[in-house]
Amino acid sequence: MTVVAARIYRDGRLLTDVDLAKPIPTLEKKEDFIWIGLHEPDAATIKTIQEHFGLHELAVEDALDPRHLPKMENYGETLFVVARTVHLEGPADNARIAYGNTAIFLGRQFIITVRHGSMRGHAPIRQQLEATPWLLKHGPDYVLHAILDFIVDGYFDVIDLVEEQVLAMEDQALVTFLDRAQTSRLFTLRRDLFRLQRILGPMEDLANRFVNIDLPQLDNEIDPYFRDLADHVRRVNYRVAGLRDTLTSVIETSGLLEQQRQGVITRQLAAWAAILAVPTAIAGIYGMNFKFMPELESRYGYFIVVGAMALICGSLFYRFKKLGWL
Repeated sequence: MTVVAARIYRDGRLLTDVDLAKPIPTLEKKEDFIWIGLHEPDAATIKTIQEHFGLHELAVEDALDPRHLPKMENYGETLFVVARTVHLEGPADNARIAYGNTAIFLGRQFIITVRHGSMRGHAPIRQQLEATPWLLKHGPDYVLHAILDFIVDGYFDVIDLVEEQVLAMEDQALVTFLDRAQTSRLFTLRRDLFRLQRILGPMEDLANRFVNIDLPQLDNEIDPYFRDLADHVRRVNYRVAGLRDTLTSVIETSGLLEQQRQGVITRQLAAWAAILAVPTAIAGIYGMNFKFMPELESRYGYFIVVGAMALICGSLFYRFKKLGWL
């Protein structure tokens, strides 16, 4: 179903539902506005809405393209906004960050949303606003803020889950060595966070434009809400940057611990090689079968040589043990 909901409001209260299969009614009073929610609409539906509200064809084209980065365009009396939604896909232990797209058309008496790929519908926002008519009474610009705030809250939900995984990996990296699958997961998460930052940069610029630019579609009384929205986007961006730094430190720490472990093994091997070299060298010398060699004719020569081997090997073992190599 492409049309999720279409309703007319007056003084913050629901006036009537609208059937977009029929001609869209004309709003009777200045304070009335219509809120239309679309999910991956077909060409016929978007064409009807475009003709009734006079939407610019370039904005409609962008609204049907789910690949756009966050942006804002002013088309006369209509404000066009694109925001990217974020959600997790896949099993909990190996979930990937995926993206959707929400395009919004805003006028003085209408707001139209077009969603693509988003797993979170706007029904909770509509229910919340309909339950608080003193807020919905502000008009379409407040609904715009509520939708964008809902999208940004979705960022926090994703970041909270990713943060738990990152902290668990950080704790594990300090206790045991990460295997290949865990290391691969680290790099995947870092790549996903890098892509998320590419979304958050334009999203932060978008939120700041609401604060710094006077737009005819927005009332001045709504400015504090958009300042709060801009602050939320900044907080998400800071958290993502912190998670990326944490992942980088986990990777570096894991590499340092692996190098340390290899260094310990190398020292142990070198110590045992030095210890075993002594009896090997002495045995090699006495295996050359020269006629005139020390202790060859001695009755206790064998015991003296073996004792010398044991003494030297024991001394080396003690020395390496004291150095911490064994």
